[in-house]
Amino acid sequence: MERERWELRAEGDVGPLRFGMSPAEVAEALVVSGPEARVGGPYGQEDFPGGVKAFYDAGRLACIALDALAGPQVFLADFPLAGSDPAQGHQFLLDHAAEHGNWVLYTPDASLSLTDLGILLREQRVGGALLTRPLFVKEEWLESEYYRDRLPLEGVPG
Repeated sequence: MERERWELRAEGDVGPLRFGMSPAEVAEALVVSGPEARVGGPYGQEDFPGGVKAFYDAGRLACIALDALAGPQVFLADFPLAGSDPAQGHQFLLDHAAEHGNWVLYTPDASLSLTDLGILLREQRVGGALLTRPLFVKEEWLESEYYRDRLPLEGVPG
């Protein structure tokens, strides 16, 4: 099965999703009746079919996490952000930042973020391999040490 391709927009929104959407608007944009699961915790988390997780702050979309294999593919300058080799992903983001003047930030778990683009590149274990798992995060969360140091909010799936 070919994975869906999502577009990354300058304001950090990705695919059909826009930061600030309500849970009902997210489900509508993903063309589903609702999430497969809702997870408790400090933030609202909804897990959708197709490897998409949505996180909410005060009932509004604030973070989108895509599964390394099952989630939609998003490209930045022709580089696939989901399912790539983590070392190549980090080097690509560093090179992109150097070329375009992006703000680079490492989180406590050594994940790399381009904060001005709202991209946070995490690792996800898939079988015996580690692959890149992109998160798209609203700017206020990446600028806040409190939120930034707690991403991804549900932990890295195995």
